[in-house]
Amino acid sequence: MRVSPLLLAAALAIPGRAHAFCGFYVGGAGAKLYNNATEVVLMRQGTTTVLSMENNYQGPPSQFAMVVPVPAVIKREQVQTLSRELFDKIDTLGAPRLVEYWEQDPCAPEMVEEEGQALGAVDDRDEDAAPEKASHAYHVKVVAQFSVGEYDIEVLSATESTGLDHWLRDHHYTIPDGAEPLLRPYVEQGMKWFVAKVDPNKVKFDPKTKMATLSPLRFSYDSPEFTLPIRLGLANSSGTQDLIVNILAPGDTRYEAANYPNVLIPTNLQVTDQVRARFGEFYAALFDHAIAAQPHAVVTEYAWATSSCDPCPGPTLDGGDLATFGADVLGARYQDVNDFTLTRLHARYGKDLGQDLVFRAVDKIEGGRGVPDAHGEIAMQPTQHAGTNNFQGRYMILHPWQGAIACAAPRRGNWGEAPAGGQQQQIATATNTAFAPRGGVQLASLIAKDAPQIGLMTSTPITPPPPVPRPQACGGCETRGPAGGGSFALIGLVGLALRRRRR
Repeated sequence: MRVSPLLLAAALAIPGRAHAFCGFYVGGAGAKLYNNATEVVLMRQGTTTVLSMENNYQGPPSQFAMVVPVPAVIKREQVQTLSRELFDKIDTLGAPRLVEYWEQDPCAPEMVEEEGQALGAVDDRDEDAAPEKASHAYHVKVVAQFSVGEYDIEVLSATESTGLDHWLRDHHYTIPDGAEPLLRPYVEQGMKWFVAKVDPNKVKFDPKTKMATLSPLRFSYDSPEFTLPIRLGLANSSGTQDLIVNILAPGDTRYEAANYPNVLIPTNLQVTDQVRARFGEFYAALFDHAIAAQPHAVVTEYAWATSSCDPCPGPTLDGGDLATFGADVLGARYQDVNDFTLTRLHARYGKDLGQDLVFRAVDKIEGGRGVPDAHGEIAMQPTQHAGTNNFQGRYMILHPWQGAIACAAPRRGNWGEAPAGGQQQQIATATNTAFAPRGGVQLASLIAKDAPQIGLMTSTPITPPPPVPRPQACGGCETRGPAGGGSFALIGLVGLALRRRRR
């Protein structure tokens, strides 16, 4: 398994909810370290895994390090720094989205449509592996040393978890209390330890927030097991942690958890106008509702080809993006291929976490697409065993036609963009929902139509607009209640609290 240096651990004392990590931070004596945003990207083919991770650091601007278990010795040529913008791109592409549809003029003439990179730079500093310096008293060896960007990296081998615990402490790093039992299973498995020290002179700290965004790191490794070590994050956990994993796989391969329950996020829900300004809160409540019904579940939020999307909240991934995330490591046959599938998985867990995440390839799925019919209805249930992966978390605000209807045969339920002169906005995406406010919304009150499939019945049903009086010249027009669907106009991005981005 190849692990990115940013597979870091949870911060020493993250308040409330925070994203989960695959290791932990260590700092100087008494240092309080925090990490409040992380994005993991895995690329997998055969036994090769490329893992990249981005996260923010909050704490004193002094030297600190990230400690991550890896299955093999990581060499200098296997580590790169990546651009932060690329993580924004993949996060937006797979995030749950909110769109608005406006019913078009029922009397408008019917229109017939015709069918019709550079990799992240790394330092060229010393990359010679250090001689195997033995710290015999600790049963720890430093088997490699090199520098990349703001990171000075040591790769350790350890035969005793207590020795590793003492080595870190005696080298002036304060590690979380109770970490040794969490280190033990990885030491017994023969895992190596990736220790990435951060040079504070190469990191820009915000003097007010004491926050620094570290360069994303990418690792590669070979392992027959496709896993993500997340138990170590419990050493820094003060509560519930969130983990979002993006998996990129050649072709039409979708992934899910092999050792935890899996659920699909409810999709194609019609929501009220209130959701426009509270999309983060709405989605956080919906996510909590989904995992309350299936505790410890891993939630699939997205499974779609990287070269397309509908609707698209941002650009798709191109060949250069895929190469940066690891296609170059998979071999020449994948470097010029844009046919990859992005699977986005979301988990939330606490101190009761029992196992690291293990992934498996599963059947293709469709859901969260299409448009409502003339009665505003749209299929909510995803299609398993589909012909292709087209699944997304999508939520809709419908605007029935409010104008006059002056024709003999009005066509209701033709949905599209806002009327001429209306505001055309962007799609809203629910990102960084670990920090969305919770407990302040009644989920059922934000649903515009009953959703008995997931146990939600609207507490404030949407009343259809009253019939429009017949014009004298129309010869017997009639109106019906609100209908649904067609193309979309886009909603502006909803800002979420503590946005992870480094804008």
